[in-house]
Amino acid sequence: MIKFLKQFRRDDTGSAAVEFAVMFPVFFFILLSSVELGMMTIRSALLERALDIVVRDIRLTTGTAPSHTDIRTAVCAETNVVSDCNNNLALEMYLVDPRAWTDIPTAVTCTNKSEEVLPVTAFRNGMDNELMIIRACAKYEPMFADYGLGAFMAKDSSGDAALIAKAAFVQEPR
Repeated sequence: MIKFLKQFRRDDTGSAAVEFAVMFPVFFFILLSSVELGMMTIRSALLERALDIVVRDIRLTTGTAPSHTDIRTAVCAETNVVSDCNNNLALEMYLVDPRAWTDIPTAVTCTNKSEEVLPVTAFRNGMDNELMIIRACAKYEPMFADYGLGAFMAKDSSGDAALIAKAAFVQEPR
């Protein structure tokens, strides 16, 4: 028996399989996390771009104050990364005084598939020369919700993660 144990200890066949079994989960975690992070970054950049395009249009179109529905429809027309955009995109618009700055609330209002639809919470069109901050929140389903980075994302009760985009503009004189 002692001779067999000494021979077993010196035998190095199968050592690569042990290293593979130990390292594969680590590399697989990194792979899934990088794919999830890449997709999240693309979605976030496209939502930011769509909001910026719409805000630019609002700034240049003087004389009109677009409604919540008009802005949401315009953002949804500019981006295709938000599934069911007209029901999944929540917008908030705040008036901010640059001379007596008070930050907008940190709690972001988003949609949740498993809850009742909330009405518009904070949406106020500004008057001439007023600083407005608009915030958009869209929910999406992570590709790997239970693995890699997706397991550590903050998700709502339906398993969706939030994308948040902000933009600021000055309401031009009418």
